[in-house]
Amino acid sequence: MVDLVIPEDFCTSDEIKPIGKTSHSDGENFHWIWTNPNADKLLASDNDDVKAAYEAHGEEITPLGIHGTTVAVDWDSCVAAGSCMSVCPVQTFQWYRTEKDIPAKDCLGETFDGTGLTEQDERLDYSDKSQPIREHDCTICMACQEICPQGAIRIEAANQEWHEKAAGTFVKMASTSVNPHAHD
Repeated sequence: MVDLVIPEDFCTSDEIKPIGKTSHSDGENFHWIWTNPNADKLLASDNDDVKAAYEAHGEEITPLGIHGTTVAVDWDSCVAAGSCMSVCPVQTFQWYRTEKDIPAKDCLGETFDGTGLTEQDERLDYSDKSQPIREHDCTICMACQEICPQGAIRIEAANQEWHEKAAGTFVKMASTSVNPHAHD
């Protein structure tokens, strides 16, 4: 496994905040898009296939952020290898461009039906990104994180708290009684 490019504490840092979200058309689910502390590196811009695809679209490679919280994908490092899709047992990911062929920078604030293609070789081209459209269905099996050749995916179930805090829906479940089994 390659080193992960997303910092372990990316969503708990005071410097990294959600810059928006991408919604699922079910009206209930969405994933945050976070500022990327590694945006200055833009690892995808070093890939010849990615550069050619952006050029063919007449688009510039710009910082895109980290998409998702419990299933976090660094879009600035994603080179559309699709390995994550080939191993995901619940189809957490889709190729966003196969549902909406828009520049990646325009996904911020968009709503998707989740009808994009989900197989490794079904990407539109190498400007496509692995979108965690069904982040809420992830089983935390870690297969995508382990297989990503760029280390651009970080899976962390505990980050659900930070997703909820950003959404303003976090509720701390505090006990109202003393633990009768605790010892002094």
